[in-house]
Amino acid sequence: MVRKTNSEVNLVNDSISILGGGSWGCALASMLSKEGKDVTLWVRSHSQYEEMVKEKTNKKYLPGIIIPDSLKVTNDLEEAVVNRDIITLAVPTNNIRELLTTLKPIINKNQILVNLAKGIEENTDLRISDICNQILPDNKYCAISGPSHAEEVVINIPTAVVCASVDNKVAEYVQDIFTTSSFRIYTNQDLIGVELGGALKNIIALGAGISDGVGFGDNTKAALMTRGLYEIAKLGAAMGANPDTFSGLAGVGDLIVTCTSMHSRNRKAGILIGQGYSLTDATNKVGMVVEGVKTTKAAYHLSQKLNIEMPITNEIYSILYLGADVKISATRLMGREMKYERDILDFYKG
Repeated sequence: MVRKTNSEVNLVNDSISILGGGSWGCALASMLSKEGKDVTLWVRSHSQYEEMVKEKTNKKYLPGIIIPDSLKVTNDLEEAVVNRDIITLAVPTNNIRELLTTLKPIINKNQILVNLAKGIEENTDLRISDICNQILPDNKYCAISGPSHAEEVVINIPTAVVCASVDNKVAEYVQDIFTTSSFRIYTNQDLIGVELGGALKNIIALGAGISDGVGFGDNTKAALMTRGLYEIAKLGAAMGANPDTFSGLAGVGDLIVTCTSMHSRNRKAGILIGQGYSLTDATNKVGMVVEGVKTTKAAYHLSQKLNIEMPITNEIYSILYLGADVKISATRLMGREMKYERDILDFYKG
């Protein structure tokens, strides 16, 4: 691949700002900083900022990890943003709009926005690129998605992800800047598919966790993941995505890791719900944002609006928001009208 120089995307010195001191933002900032990149991490909480500066730890989000001395940490948003080339959004989906609104007076149009969050905005049902386009339409945008648990990225476990943008020069530039010996990035111009794959797999991961929590087995989880991927691809195609994207890292790759790993917040929350915890108690016990909860509601609304049949998503929505019994939901799924599996195979053939 011919690498894109920073002059081709109107940048100066390849500097990176990462906004958000949660597990993913902190992991990526630490990894890139240790690779010699010029990285500034903005942390909203003053107490968390003091802990990271004084103790070099982030106990809530990345216990046991030492923050490298080379990483610049700040509690001042303007300091984090001004004169930085890449502005990386590492806050939960439903905090993106507020953050972008705050950024608007201090950001310039040549700064690239890189999004790490995986979700759909509650109430508007918008993808994060849509929100960015509403508030900062002049800034180039790309999304990084794929199977990438922060707990593994920060200790240099080999990881492969996708960077998607409608502007391939921007995607290739970000690919070059963020790639390390243990963090491999592929590019993809299907921004819709990459964003939806990252968001919707969280719904299926909740379902996989619920299945584990109630005591179902590997057979059940495999069925949920396979048919869940089909639902993701159907909704994605209806929204303009390329179905092939869902057979890649941002689709099946992220689905596998999120449905099977105990690093997954969505799977953890699902397990607790399957064990009988309320939605509120389950998310409180996880202790971090469970993106799949609000994304389930958004996907349910989109499926109704677009007339897309998504039975697994519908049942997870019923469990989370209507108090449906997990085993009754399973019975409904198993008792649906008999079908020929060729539908999914034909779908992927186009």
